[in-house]
Amino acid sequence: MFFAKKSKGFCVEIGEHSTLMARLTQAEAPFLIEELKEIAPSDPAAISEWIKGSEGKGSTGYAHATCGIYPAKRIVRRHTLDLKKIKEPAYFSEIYTQQFRVEADKYTIRAMNPDNGSDFDTTKASQKEVLFGGMPSEEIVAAQDKLLEMGIYPERLELGTLATLGGMVNYLKFKQTKAPLLLLEIGQELTQSYILSADGVDISRPIPSGIAAMIPVVQKELGLKDEESAKKLFYSNTFDFTSMGGSLVKKLLKELQSSIGFYEVQTGQSIGNVLCTQLPSSLGWLSSTIAGSLGVSPLKIDMLPWLESLNIKLADGVSPNPPDERWAGLFTLIASYNPTDGVQPVTVEKK
Repeated sequence: MFFAKKSKGFCVEIGEHSTLMARLTQAEAPFLIEELKEIAPSDPAAISEWIKGSEGKGSTGYAHATCGIYPAKRIVRRHTLDLKKIKEPAYFSEIYTQQFRVEADKYTIRAMNPDNGSDFDTTKASQKEVLFGGMPSEEIVAAQDKLLEMGIYPERLELGTLATLGGMVNYLKFKQTKAPLLLLEIGQELTQSYILSADGVDISRPIPSGIAAMIPVVQKELGLKDEESAKKLFYSNTFDFTSMGGSLVKKLLKELQSSIGFYEVQTGQSIGNVLCTQLPSSLGWLSSTIAGSLGVSPLKIDMLPWLESLNIKLADGVSPNPPDERWAGLFTLIASYNPTDGVQPVTVEKK
């Protein structure tokens, strides 16, 4: 009697600046990571080559994977509901249109409890706070098509932000950390900011300022001829920008201080650490710059013990070892949580 060989497990996180991938010995817990790989998202051919060279693809010829994506127009927002209107069929659509400024019929959005990510039940709703997570429906289809073109079959397709939030809530519980965490996803045009505690997602706010707003400052400070030259230098990792860091994040900092001030007045709690995700390695210094400007420390994740608590281990020789904070989002996609462990990731249906 022959037994079919168990297929490998794959996990892929496609961010704005980099694609992070993991190959695991199997698709179910306990997880043993055999390889970690980072590739620029602008190089899909390199991603395809890595997949082709990885053993363990399914009978379809595709690598079946858990995938996390970060569409620019994603929505992850905590919101206070009007309980008098909650039973009205059009109430949530009104929120999407009036509060989030999106066309409700063009988005796939899920309502969750902000403390643990479980589905929000409007029929039993007795609490006013809800966490909405979603993205444009057409971007779900586009992401699936793109993944298939690269040889990846999205067994599960998740909004990466929610997986990361859930993982960080879990981490704060694991470390028994009382102080809240400021988590920032810094994109080109927009920064998604969240304040988390071990009790869940406390505050969410999109800030209309990102890396693009820093480029003109670089050009001016260094006397460069155009913004394209400034952009190339900024991403190149050949120049130390830390001395002008305060100037670069000035606009973003003003908005963050406003959010943090509001939070501290409301809760009486002060931010303990800052974690910046979705940055390329060349811009990793932004975490320290922002944290220092806010008078706190960047979060240093005690990675290996935390991963072990999530039933995840790294095989001998896996690099980077230990991985730095930029890999946390990928690991939160791999992890399986109990309902009480933290905010659950939102899964979008495949077409």
